Amino acid sequence: MTCSTESATETKQLNVFERYLTIWVGLCIVAGIVLGRLAPGVAEYLDSIAIYVDDAPVVSIPIAIALFFMMYPIMVKIDFAEVIRAGKTPKPVFLTLFMNWCVKPFTMFGIAWFFLGYLFRDLMPGMDVLRDGTQVELWRSYISGAILLGIAPCTAMVLMWGYLARGNQGLTLVMVAINSLTMLVLYGLLGGWLLGVNEMPVPWEALLLSIGIYVALPLVAGYFTRKWIITAKGETWFAEKFLHVLTPVSIIALLGTLVLLFSFKGDVIVANPLTILWIAIPLFIQTILIFSITYALARVLKLTYENAGPAAMIGASNHFEVAIATATMLYGLGSGAALATVVGVLIEVPLMLMLVKVCLRTRGWFQPAAAAAA
Repeated sequence: MTCSTESATETKQLNVFERYLTIWVGLCIVAGIVLGRLAPGVAEYLDSIAIYVDDAPVVSIPIAIALFFMMYPIMVKIDFAEVIRAGKTPKPVFLTLFMNWCVKPFTMFGIAWFFLGYLFRDLMPGMDVLRDGTQVELWRSYISGAILLGIAPCTAMVLMWGYLARGNQGLTLVMVAINSLTMLVLYGLLGGWLLGVNEMPVPWEALLLSIGIYVALPLVAGYFTRKWIITAKGETWFAEKFLHVLTPVSIIALLGTLVLLFSFKGDVIVANPLTILWIAIPLFIQTILIFSITYALARVLKLTYENAGPAAMIGASNHFEVAIATATMLYGLGSGAALATVVGVLIEVPLMLMLVKVCLRTRGWFQPAAAAAA
């Protein structure tokens, strides 16, 4: 069987929502804009149904429900028992952690600021009205969305990217678990600091709530759900029955949220149709840069291809579900920050599939696992 045939066969493992995610996102953009024109108050009304603190909306209840169901199916897939096996292959784990938390957030901030805050700044005029009524420059709000993407290492579809690239799935599972735990601490600290550098208001109470609601809560729920079901039904039933039904839930919840988001931002997009492109350019460059650096460092460290591929994939991809959730909670469904995180969804699937092909074609650059073991 040829490499291309094998790749095509493996790609079929993506369900219809995952395989055509970019198309679905595009359709949601159109549906959201149409909804915004026909019923302009729908998204605004739903976003106003919120938990208030000091007369300020902090948690949009409908969006919180939708975003929880974006995160919960992802967390159920994580086997935290794999974390204890990380000591057997420390180099790829340390490399991934270094890129995710010491390099990626800062390159994202720098690249986003250069393009959105300098090069394209005059192409994105206007002010953005945030959830609490604060007004900021629109370009600054877009940078904030990029920041929230840059500090959110992927813990969802990276499992599929690693599988398609024929990488070490054990390492991928380990890094998904470690990143989920690390985000509980570093996401808020790095996010708050970089947003502050970007001169955006940082509602710390909302930021901590977002971490609790969109990371900690689904993490705990997913852990106990996995434990209970495997104990009661076994791992085979869990993998083949439960996950098969649960997997599309995350994507459906994401798409529903996007319809609402674009119904609220439709006027901005119609008035500035190139806005999506301006935001996509720095996100594209960031993804390619982080992938290239991680892949090159993996070769310097003499990792096997099976470990180098997942390390680069995890570094390059973003946890856009958490980014969208946080941007929505901090600044509102209709904020420029929320829109920027959605652009990350729009480009991620085709871009990551392209990088999967790059990995498969460059396997010869690395020492095979069998040779390393010998």
